[in-house]
Amino acid sequence: MLAATIKEAHETHATALVVFVLLFAFVTVLGFVAARWRRAASLDHLDEWGLAGRRFGTVVTWFLLGGDLYTAYTFVAVPALIFGAGALGFFALPYTIIVYPLVFMVMPRFWTVCRANGYVTPADFVRGRYGSQPLALLIALTGILATMPYIALQLVGIQVVLGAMGVSGDWPLVIAFAILAAYTYSSGLRAPALIALVKDTLIWITVLVAVIYIPSKVGGFDNIFSAAGKALPTRDTPGALIPGKTDAQVAYATLALGSALALFLYPHALTGVLSAKSAQTVRRNAALLPAYSFMLGLIALLGYMAIARGISVTNPNFAVPDLFLNVFPSWFVGVAFAAIAIGALVPAAVMSIAAANLFTRNVWREHVRPGISHAQEAQVARLTSLVVKVGALLFIILAPVKYAIDFQLLGGVWISQTIPSIVIGLYTRWLHGWALVAGWVAGMATGTAMAISQGFKPVYPLDLLGVHINGYTALFALVANLVVSFGLTAILRAAGSRDDRDETRPSDFDELAEDVPPRRRPPEPAVVGD
Repeated sequence: MLAATIKEAHETHATALVVFVLLFAFVTVLGFVAARWRRAASLDHLDEWGLAGRRFGTVVTWFLLGGDLYTAYTFVAVPALIFGAGALGFFALPYTIIVYPLVFMVMPRFWTVCRANGYVTPADFVRGRYGSQPLALLIALTGILATMPYIALQLVGIQVVLGAMGVSGDWPLVIAFAILAAYTYSSGLRAPALIALVKDTLIWITVLVAVIYIPSKVGGFDNIFSAAGKALPTRDTPGALIPGKTDAQVAYATLALGSALALFLYPHALTGVLSAKSAQTVRRNAALLPAYSFMLGLIALLGYMAIARGISVTNPNFAVPDLFLNVFPSWFVGVAFAAIAIGALVPAAVMSIAAANLFTRNVWREHVRPGISHAQEAQVARLTSLVVKVGALLFIILAPVKYAIDFQLLGGVWISQTIPSIVIGLYTRWLHGWALVAGWVAGMATGTAMAISQGFKPVYPLDLLGVHINGYTALFALVANLVVSFGLTAILRAAGSRDDRDETRPSDFDELAEDVPPRRRPPEPAVVGD
């Protein structure tokens, strides 16, 4: 009997692995084909390689941003947190609802000023707005640093599904990394944009089938919630179906708010925004992207379904893969696992491109090789995108985290420190450049120290003036940043201190002036075939 069970398990894994490899190979081919997709000019230019010429319309931008933002984090990390901790994991749902009104207000303005001045990165905007090289450098380095754990989260997703199929060792992850590196190097942003069309289709199919089929195997949703309600309080770290304590409620609310403030400041999200062809395209996507939030809510329920099915794992990240192996036929397991893996490749590609854009434009060109040509700049970006992926692998090896979602939340602590310079800078030039530098130092030091003290957990128990707040570390760090930035600015302004020139103009922020040619932009790259 035991031998028959082992044989059946091996056959299931083999079939799933074959389907997985076939779909993975298909998107790999797409990644290389994408080099010529919607290409009107040479890729030897950062605007073309790193932003796809800023020509993506509403549909492509929707798939790109959806594939960029709803990642292996969605399919693996969120259900894993809900499986292990219960209701706290649902913070991911309200935060993706809170974020889109903010995107609707802020991101069209950001797109407009970047188009007017030919900015490729958020650090470009900061450099132009404040005339401060040190501040722009800090913003660029923060973006790169915050991106590393986020890429690592995607690689964890691939690692989990490979492990669930019985593929052990590091070599499969290295192969996946090499494939990702190759087509990112070759095709730039067009590769993840084209692959996102396939990835999102697979994920929508997988999710809809799962939320219809799995409940029929575990006694319906009533039994799913009943089983979760009984099991969660017995965890090593007790969870709950509904946050009951004030501490848990505050942690839930601050995680949702802090994550919403941070999401679209990540370099990969801003890269997706800047690749759109108009501010109106950005606005349309802010209205349409909440459809993915609905999908996220369905995916989150998989954590409770795994509890109801009796799934037992030592690592919560394996809860959903084990659930799929336990419930579905092997061929569908292969489809679902391919969806998760491809769902990791798309954002990992965009993230590495975004980090490469930051390093090339705001570190290498600004401080090392000011006279670099456009072709050399694009080549440096290609090489940097490879180095960034290696850094993400090191995060997986060195960072001591139990839940994969901690990778993303740690990055959120850091990227939140760019809010004063970028978001506030879109509306006012009052803040002083050096005050923003000091605020950044205060926020980064506070947030990092808090995260380290809690073993890289995202929630910090703050006791201040007799008040206890159990909240998201990123918000505490941001408050420290804002207090220093505004306080020091007031002192410097009162002392008559003047900072560097702002190269932007009020007309650069006019979101309705899309038909006006950009005031400043890099020279046009050569047309393909010249």
